[in-house]
Amino acid sequence: MRAIAIDTAQNVRLEYEIASVGERILAALLDYFIFIGWFTLFSIVISILGLNLSLLTGVILALPVVFYHLVCEVFFNGQSIGKRTLNIRVLKKDGTQPSLGDYLMRWIFRIVDCGIASGSVAVICILINGKGQRLGDIAAGTTVVRTRRSTRLEDIRIRETPPDYQVTYPEVLTLSDRDISTIKRILKKSVHTGKLEMLKPLAEKVSGIMGIQSNREPYAFLTTVLNDYYYLADSASTEIS
Repeated sequence: MRAIAIDTAQNVRLEYEIASVGERILAALLDYFIFIGWFTLFSIVISILGLNLSLLTGVILALPVVFYHLVCEVFFNGQSIGKRTLNIRVLKKDGTQPSLGDYLMRWIFRIVDCGIASGSVAVICILINGKGQRLGDIAAGTTVVRTRRSTRLEDIRIRETPPDYQVTYPEVLTLSDRDISTIKRILKKSVHTGKLEMLKPLAEKVSGIMGIQSNREPYAFLTTVLNDYYYLADSASTEIS
């Protein structure tokens, strides 16, 4: 299974399995079944009410389909119903949450990717690209990854710090081993599920314990805390020995 590896500025490596072409096609088919269900329901309602298919009813019929993927990805954490069923989601190549502009870019390019030759453009692009990207993903700097990984138990690996590593938060020594274990466990879970927003309350609590204020986003702050703690702990053990 292909994967993308991201080395963050906080000396942490994230690895995500790229969703296969088959998974993305199946997710798209599931979404199309939803469209078929909507068309069927709409036709039944029109028939019961005895209405004719006018321009207005045509617009009402088409709007949910046209904006389906954009709305779903914005409000459902990068997932349509089909993607959620297949446990795949849209993610930035640097491991962060896509912005509204990123989702909008993917949606605009969907006309080319999926509207021409029944999605053949998207399939060919994904196969050639090697990073799970159709044209819309390339333009937005995104890809589609699995939210459940079966090959790795560790989703975050704190790498060895270089000899000239500079500690950012010496206050980390106020944290206990249990605190550090909790931070690492929640970090792993947030990356595994793709829900980095769950780190905000943890970051606030940790900064409170340390008695500091940090303007960094929660993920960057917590990974720096871990690196600082391990570096200081290793330094202390070396001095003792």
